[in-house]
Amino acid sequence: MSIAFGCLYTNHWRETPLVSEGEKILQPKVHQGNLTAAGFRFAIVASRWNDFLTAKLTEGALDALSRLGAEESAVEIFKVPGSFEIPLTAQKVAQSGRFDAVICIGTVIRGDTPHFDFVAGEATKGVSTVAMQTGVPVLYGIVTADTLEQAINRAGVKSGNKGFDAAMSAVELVNLYKTMDDAEGNTGKEKVFPHVV
Repeated sequence: MSIAFGCLYTNHWRETPLVSEGEKILQPKVHQGNLTAAGFRFAIVASRWNDFLTAKLTEGALDALSRLGAEESAVEIFKVPGSFEIPLTAQKVAQSGRFDAVICIGTVIRGDTPHFDFVAGEATKGVSTVAMQTGVPVLYGIVTADTLEQAINRAGVKSGNKGFDAAMSAVELVNLYKTMDDAEGNTGKEKVFPHVV
């Protein structure tokens, strides 16, 4: 039995288009955020645990924000002892109303005990909960790795820098949400980001 992967785009095994000549293809309006950090405020909540790695992730986030035009005065870093403490701090930061996005940075490496599962699981669940409860983009830049080598690779060696990636996503989301607010005509306190003109 053979499967043709092209069948998603054709209605037969042949190269027959799904749409007949003269038919209109549905082209909905696509909403996505621009990659400009100018005019937005960002908080980075970073764990001190495994600091030789989280420092690299934080540098990556700062690099992304700088490249996209963030002002130095528009970025603040909040240091916490470990990844377990990230969600509550992120919640306090998000609820302050001073920031458009919160970027969470940490590194949890599996050890010989179930400690990894509890910390990684609760940090992940907590970051997601904060975003849902506050409506502020809270980005997950916490590396959870089985080995030190995997963590190092995700902090900028081979697999990119997850702090950089999280900051890029933060910028895209704040722009998307601002565009959505503008389209809905929200002003003042109804806006997700009241201080952004």
